[in-house]
Amino acid sequence: MPTYEEDRAFQRDFRRLSKAQKLLLLRMRSLMIEDLREMESGDGTWFRDGLVHKLQGVQSLYEMRWAEDGRAIFSFGTQQQSGLLHIRWHRCGTHDILP
Repeated sequence: MPTYEEDRAFQRDFRRLSKAQKLLLLRMRSLMIEDLREMESGDGTWFRDGLVHKLQGVQSLYEMRWAEDGRAIFSFGTQQQSGLLHIRWHRCGTHDILP
């Protein structure tokens, strides 16, 4: 199971989302976790189509799309446990959160 941490900005952004937005984000995050588990086991190499994209012009940041105008920005962090991927969540919300 991948490990993760959340920046304060992500926590603040998440609290501001509507209940429906939170549910969508959590549903898509579950899919992302499935993909991460497959990567850890060697059965997968990347996320399913359309779920995760590299942010253009920003080194090491990715976005998980959870709605047409819903994004969660993350990076891969230093492993906290051997063999497990580590995700650092930075921001979540609408397109306005993009750097």
